[in-house]
Amino acid sequence: MNDKTTRSVTAPTSESVYGAPCWVSLMARDLGAAQDFYGTVLGWEFRKGRLGDDFTIALADGVPVAGIGALAPRLTVAVAWTPYFAVEDADLAGARIRERSGTVAVGPISLSTGRGLLAADRDGAVFGVWEGELVHDWPAWRDHAPAWIRLLSRDAFDSAIFYGEVFDWAGGRAGCCEVTYAEGAVLLHRDGRVLARLTSGADPTSGNPLLHPRWHVHFAVKDVEETASAARRCGATLLGERSTSTGAEVSLRDPDGAIFTVSSYDGMVPDLPHPLVH
Repeated sequence: MNDKTTRSVTAPTSESVYGAPCWVSLMARDLGAAQDFYGTVLGWEFRKGRLGDDFTIALADGVPVAGIGALAPRLTVAVAWTPYFAVEDADLAGARIRERSGTVAVGPISLSTGRGLLAADRDGAVFGVWEGELVHDWPAWRDHAPAWIRLLSRDAFDSAIFYGEVFDWAGGRAGCCEVTYAEGAVLLHRDGRVLARLTSGADPTSGNPLLHPRWHVHFAVKDVEETASAARRCGATLLGERSTSTGAEVSLRDPDGAIFTVSSYDGMVPDLPHPLVH
């Protein structure tokens, strides 16, 4: 049995964590430039992914953090950091999204390790859906990767209903993600881990892109100020900064237009936008 076959047999699948965030990814117009930027700013290294030559896995201290791929010229979607949610059936997820007034922009499309689609919720926040094998180093990403997500929507409760009906959150099935309310936010959790936070207050008409309905992808760094300075030296734009009880948080737009946030992080940080994995 060759290595490829072994991976296919042993790799965890989206079915085993259905409904949960399972990855974050960026599709860039210039893959090399994106690697140079994030490698310099966040210290990431890159290895080839299993989705082809135009897709790479970003590593922080050897742990997979995110995917960065080359955006196909024929696609007109915006360059953005996007969270992906695990499903058992991408076609069913796409149908549920449309039935609930969301939109499916791309897919489902078949790739070497599964099927994916790119969609937007009723407010216009973009997210992905994945059916198939998870990243080969899934246990390391789940337990150690310094990445987490937060949805800013017009109404967190309405959004929780939308995503809950699409992804079977709080559905009573064995292994489904649960939803609770705390600290003014809707929290998604599974097996004792907080997976995402949904908050209200988005304004789609605002001139500030940070206030638009959006899934915000956060990356943990040791020194927020230095990271933000490095990003600006590499061509990023500072969009906003704020202080939390655990430290600073800075939102940036990379040279290709993708928005991301860097935050202080020293392990489990319960009052930051909650970690995807911790």
